Amino acid sequence: MRHLNYGHLQYFWVVAREGSVARAAELLHVTPQTISGQLKLLDQAVGERLFDRSGRNLVLSSTGRVVFQYADEIFSIGAELAQVVGGRKPGAPRVLNVGVVESIPKLVAAQLLQTAVESDDAPRLNCQEAPLDSLLGELAIHRLDLVLSDQPLPAGLHVRAFNHPLGASEIAFFVRRKDVRRLKSEFPKSLDGEPFLLPAQGSALRRRLDDWFEEHDIAPYPVAEFDDSALLKAVGQTGVGIFAGPMAIEADICRMYGVKVIGRTAELQERYYAISHERRLKHPAVLSIIAGAREVVFGDMNREETVKNK
Repeated sequence: MRHLNYGHLQYFWVVAREGSVARAAELLHVTPQTISGQLKLLDQAVGERLFDRSGRNLVLSSTGRVVFQYADEIFSIGAELAQVVGGRKPGAPRVLNVGVVESIPKLVAAQLLQTAVESDDAPRLNCQEAPLDSLLGELAIHRLDLVLSDQPLPAGLHVRAFNHPLGASEIAFFVRRKDVRRLKSEFPKSLDGEPFLLPAQGSALRRRLDDWFEEHDIAPYPVAEFDDSALLKAVGQTGVGIFAGPMAIEADICRMYGVKVIGRTAELQERYYAISHERRLKHPAVLSIIAGAREVVFGDMNREETVKNK
């Protein structure tokens, strides 16, 4: 390929990012036929197909994925150039698209995102909540800049993405105030046979809880299971069962839901990750989130873990 037509490349980049010719046409204010014609010309210039068909959807070919990575760099730099010429501070993005795994406690997610919106050049946040596999699909086609997760990128998944550990929190157990004295004295054995509100099957915390219950020969009575961590706590506020949550937001949980802690364990930890398509992070707001998580949200616990490992 001797010469690259950047107009063709931009059409390709928008189609890959949006996932369809129709959506790209709406954004670019051209007809779908125009975009299809430009894509064919780019295929001819490259010498290979950049998209494959999967039903009615377009998916990037192996060559298409390589071209998309370079196109993304090219147009990201172009956007930064426009900001500089327009008088904006270099590297200050207008929008940060973040996916939050639905099992992450909302209070944790809020604290993680807080640092991204407090700077002078804070971006506008676009947040969506969904299961991890769905969010990773959005990350793969660059509709998301970052995914906040309570588990790392699954092994063997064919998504170009990288884990960036944020920190960990030990787990506390909460119950309405009138039951605290009865359950606190013989914790954790006091959990045996008690009504319990559980995270959904398949979530990272649920797997750890199940293993911990089995290890300590504890069999709580499962009242309900929840995908939504905020709903779980709201139901726990009514007094129908015990629930578990991260110590990093223990004070907030007690204050907001009117519950008390009956016990804590260092054997159980909830770990948090930022998953990005960048190995070396450059997005200023993403860097702020990671720095804030490690120094503020999980700072004390990270330091305690470092001391224990020495």
